[in-house]
Amino acid sequence: MQSNESINNHLQLSVLQNQSRLVFERMNRSIGRLSKSITPENVHRFRTNGRRVEALIEQLSPDTRNKKKVLKLVAKLRNRAGKLRDIDVQIAFLNNLKVPDRQNHRAQMLELLAEEHARRSRKLSKSADSAALQELRKRLRREQAEIKLDGIDPLRLALNSLPKPSQVPLTEKTLHSFRIGVKQARYLAELAVEAPEAKLFVDELKRAQDAAGEWHDAVKLKEKAEKRFGSASESALVSILQNISRSRFRSANNALMTAVTTLSQRRQPAKASAHVQHNGAASNTTARGTAVA
Repeated sequence: MQSNESINNHLQLSVLQNQSRLVFERMNRSIGRLSKSITPENVHRFRTNGRRVEALIEQLSPDTRNKKKVLKLVAKLRNRAGKLRDIDVQIAFLNNLKVPDRQNHRAQMLELLAEEHARRSRKLSKSADSAALQELRKRLRREQAEIKLDGIDPLRLALNSLPKPSQVPLTEKTLHSFRIGVKQARYLAELAVEAPEAKLFVDELKRAQDAAGEWHDAVKLKEKAEKRFGSASESALVSILQNISRSRFRSANNALMTAVTTLSQRRQPAKASAHVQHNGAASNTTARGTAVA
């Protein structure tokens, strides 16, 4: 007769396996949609699901030649999809920016973005040809079979993968990488869909990620405007975008710091409680999770 602990471990593994399978299935559907049409929605889904599958493979798959190859393929296509998605967001942002445009800079920037969008679309279409996508699907199937889920704690992995703001001060240069780290942590936490803490963990990171994403959209558009029109004293559009990006930087900084601090504090009591209740068994589980990370 199986012990309660054995039954619980089996159920937890089944949940993790189901969630991992869903991640790969969504990625496969995203590849199929992208192969048919480079629409904003398909590009966005591919980019997001690419991040999710990368997080699982990087953390939970053994180092092999196929792992390196599939991560390289995903990153190449995701980067190109991401640049195209950024332009979609920037165009929407400018269209909704209701400010006087006496210098005609907003209209000129929209024209430049439309031209860049066409170039990026062609590049993505060329990279996402049938042969490349077929190879990606094949390598993803191999990697899915290599994912190791037994004995892991997704929330612990997510917490351990969170950036440490105390180590690097958050500036405009470091905030973007911090934002990517938060995304990866969130996607790992999503594996623990049925854990009581999982929804709070994911929601906290989602809020911080959204704030950081809004800053990133504004700052990339500001940089393009500066390159085209010069400084804030030369362009009213640049001045406005600078003010918006500064404001969003402060909001993103606060949101990220709050999320990381809150989640770190929330998980500490759980760790201490597990150690008292399970002693050696909990230590072994933590060790396995750390080894996987």
